[in-house]
Amino acid sequence: MSILKETGGYVLLMKRVLVQPDRWRMFFRQFPKELEKLGLQSLPIVIIISVFIGAIMTIQTTLNSSNPLLPTYTTGLVTRDTLLLEFSSTIMCLILAGKVGSNIASEIGTMRITEQIDALEIMGVNSANFLILPKITAFVVMMPFLVIFSMALGLIGGYCVGLLTDIITTANYLAGIQYAFVPYYVFYSLLKSLVFAFLISSVSAYYGYYANGGALDVGKASTNAVVNSSILILFFNLLITNLMLG
Repeated sequence: MSILKETGGYVLLMKRVLVQPDRWRMFFRQFPKELEKLGLQSLPIVIIISVFIGAIMTIQTTLNSSNPLLPTYTTGLVTRDTLLLEFSSTIMCLILAGKVGSNIASEIGTMRITEQIDALEIMGVNSANFLILPKITAFVVMMPFLVIFSMALGLIGGYCVGLLTDIITTANYLAGIQYAFVPYYVFYSLLKSLVFAFLISSVSAYYGYYANGGALDVGKASTNAVVNSSILILFFNLLITNLMLG
């Protein structure tokens, strides 16, 4: 019953959120701030994780596929497809669910327990639309750029392994990342990231919006936001993969 109740509450909240803003001027004033806070401020963690994961995948693949029967381009091919298909979309979104999701839930939750949302409602403002729509829109807009950055930086991380070590040659690595490239994989990854961005921002906003009590309950709302958005990401990843690649 709890799942049905939360699902119903989420749907009703989204019904209030996904409408035309009462004042477009206020929306466009808030939208750039959310782009910077949710998108640009996530770049450092995306850069660090992508470069290191690309390097680690290259090393692991090389060390675990040292078979003379395998072609020399295997490492680059495996690294590229792993980054494109799963890491830069799904795993990166799971990581961002922790950063962005907790940020959204705690910010809106704090506004709820300090009665700022109640004040907006008293003034006749659609508080759900006013507070949540700019966050969802900004994060959905920024996510494809973060994913593309992650893909590129992951491949650069793998290339650095060839430059700085003798584990693999850069020629073999470059041959691998160019071999049998499928552009559809990029489209698939970007489409997944849009769905995941919407899930992270909307689910986190839901838990923050309905937080009640004190500061401790804001922490609980943030935890619930991260856990549930991560579960939904994994579920929709399975669903989208089955539909698009199955």
